[in-house]
Amino acid sequence: MTAPRPSGRQVLGAAAPAALPRRVAAPLRRGAVPLAVLGAAAGAFAWVAVVDPNRPGHYPACPLRYVTGLYCPGCGGLRSAYAVAHGHLGTALGCNALAVAGYAVFAVLWAVWFTRSLRGRPFAPALPPQWARALWALVAAFTVVRNLPFGAALAP
Repeated sequence: MTAPRPSGRQVLGAAAPAALPRRVAAPLRRGAVPLAVLGAAAGAFAWVAVVDPNRPGHYPACPLRYVTGLYCPGCGGLRSAYAVAHGHLGTALGCNALAVAGYAVFAVLWAVWFTRSLRGRPFAPALPPQWARALWALVAAFTVVRNLPFGAALAP
C-alpha cells in the first residue's frame, strides 16, 4: 500500500503554511496594491527624511531653475517633503505650499482607495473637465506668482 501523494509543490521537511480563512485572505489580496503604493510613498518620504535636500549634492538641480532661473511648480517639493517628514508644517508650506496640498490630497485619495478596495468596490477617481481646468489654472497661477516680485513668499 502506498501513501497518498500531496497535491501541489511541497518542500521536504517544511511545515505547510497555515491557510488564512477566506474572509481574511480576500480583503488582504484586494488591499495589496494600495498597500504597495503606500509602501512606495512611505519609502520615498523616509529617503527624503534621511537624505536632507537642503544640503547641496544629494539631489539633482531643477533643470528649469538651472537653465532659466525660474521656479517650476515643483521647486521646493523635496524640501517641503523633508519638512513634513520632520513635522515642520510651517516650513513645508513655505518651501512649496502646492506640494503640501498635493500630499494631503494623496493621503485622502489613498484612504478612500484602500477602504473601497477592502470592501471590494471599484475606485476610479475622475475629475470633471471644469475641475481639471481649474486645477491646471491654479498650478499655472502658482507658477507665475511665485516668480514675480510680489509673490516672493511662494518661492522656495
